[in-house]
Amino acid sequence: MSFLSRISFPRSPVLRRPPDLLYAADERVPGAALGGLAFQHMATALALIAYVLAAAKIGNLDAETTRNMVTATIIGMAISTFLQSWGGRLGAGALLVHMPDPLLVIIVGMVVAEFGLGGMFLLGVVNGAVAICAGYIIPRLRSVFPPAVAGIVICVAGLSLVAPALRHTTDMGTSGAINMVDTLIGLITLGVIVGMSIWGSQRTKLLALLTGLLVGIILTATFDKIDGLEQLRHTPLFGLPHPPMPAFNLDPGVLLAVALLALMTQLDTFGSVVLLQKMNDADWRRADMNKAGSGIRANGLGNLLASWLGAYPNAVSSANIALAHISRSTSRWIGLATAGLLALAAFLPKVSLGLTLIPTPVIGAVELYAAAYLIVSGIELIASRAMDSRGIFLVGLSFITGIGTMFVPELAEQAPQSIQFLMKNGIIVAGLTAIILNLLFQMGTSKRARLEISQDIAPADVARLAIGFVEQQGAIWNARREVVRRAATAALEATEALQADTSRRLLAIQGGFDEFNLDLELIHTGDPLSLVAKATADTTNLLDIDGAAFEEALNHALAGLPEVLLKRMADRVSSGTIGKTAYLRLHFDH
Repeated sequence: MSFLSRISFPRSPVLRRPPDLLYAADERVPGAALGGLAFQHMATALALIAYVLAAAKIGNLDAETTRNMVTATIIGMAISTFLQSWGGRLGAGALLVHMPDPLLVIIVGMVVAEFGLGGMFLLGVVNGAVAICAGYIIPRLRSVFPPAVAGIVICVAGLSLVAPALRHTTDMGTSGAINMVDTLIGLITLGVIVGMSIWGSQRTKLLALLTGLLVGIILTATFDKIDGLEQLRHTPLFGLPHPPMPAFNLDPGVLLAVALLALMTQLDTFGSVVLLQKMNDADWRRADMNKAGSGIRANGLGNLLASWLGAYPNAVSSANIALAHISRSTSRWIGLATAGLLALAAFLPKVSLGLTLIPTPVIGAVELYAAAYLIVSGIELIASRAMDSRGIFLVGLSFITGIGTMFVPELAEQAPQSIQFLMKNGIIVAGLTAIILNLLFQMGTSKRARLEISQDIAPADVARLAIGFVEQQGAIWNARREVVRRAATAALEATEALQADTSRRLLAIQGGFDEFNLDLELIHTGDPLSLVAKATADTTNLLDIDGAAFEEALNHALAGLPEVLLKRMADRVSSGTIGKTAYLRLHFDH
């Protein structure tokens, strides 16, 4: 423990800890809890080595070559997970565990079928280089990646898990028949995970996923349905990676496809980093683009380094994010311990292969929980901002294209052969649609607006116009709902305070917005609204006063009310004169 106490992470911003977290990002986790959580994360990530095995099967690799690719891939996962947890310029400083990238199964299978494990070198280099470049570019494109885009990608990623999760849970193969035994195992496993996550104590919540996995494995063994034990017996206990001879003559079209898929994968990485930021910050407002860029660069560097070993490229694991949600633990210490266990498992082929033998219906239950969590988390990100018709069409059309690709795969077959692999992926289609529509809908949208107030409008209608102006512009600007509501309430109070003096008349209300500030300015005739607090009368015996004395005392007590209310609603309030008119300015931190 003395060694751990000397470890110092790169500095990260101070965040207000959400009350429901057991262990927040920078908090140390006690030894027993740390070991249990890290083991669960390692087991969850290694269970997804199935993607590597699927690619190896497509490429007709022999057992030894497959083992080498698995070993190299786990090393790459360990490197990326360590970088993410450590933070700084090459890591998000968050509990982001990596897994084999599911988008690359077909392409990897094709490459290893023709070039063997040597083809993975150039494939990994292109994947990693694109991700590292994206990590430097994306932080400068805040307007291209608002919370709605990240939310769409996360939500569609969850929806894309539904079909395979249901197939795995029910063992519904090509025959379309449901295996009742597997379904029962999957439902009981899911029930244990959900039940312990909701009704368990703080300690049992930490072990919800591991307990569900153990229950599922025991049930599967009871029904004598565990396969692959013979293969496990013939797998060596220790093993070292054998770097392959790199192949440099890959088809440029394949490399272009890998580059595009790597770019799309970083959309998911971006969304995952944002999701962890939101989980760790009770006052979350917007994505920390620098952290997002660092997280993307960590993914790229991990793939770049592991490419020398012939590793299958990795990406952030959504299932592990769901596990962090189940356990209410997002500590970076868990990520470091998980990276250490992954590195150890890489040299223990018997252990890593044994974990990949987790029964299919049990994996399906984990996928169902992950799908539910991602769908809801994506919706929360989307709903965090006010939306007008632009936002409605941005979200709606992106979902239609992404989900439509899943529901009607024949549509993708109408695309040119060279991009069909992109068009068949709903996450990619939804993400690209969201980015393109976001850029398109921003055309002609000003970040400043002004509403002139006619002299013929009744005072009661002026307040209604002010509220409507704030709400409409807040939706156009895609501002946070909570800030828009506060600004609308403050605008109502401000118009009433100004119109309380009949010598004043509101001439216009104008506003401006950027991602960090929302400002309103009310232009009016007459004297500026006094914001200097007046001495408060002694109101202890106010009820004992009657007549004119009561009215005078009450007016004196309420004299400073506009200042108090406005200062509570807005983050900064000021008033003054410009030429022949006066103004009242309200500033809101966004």
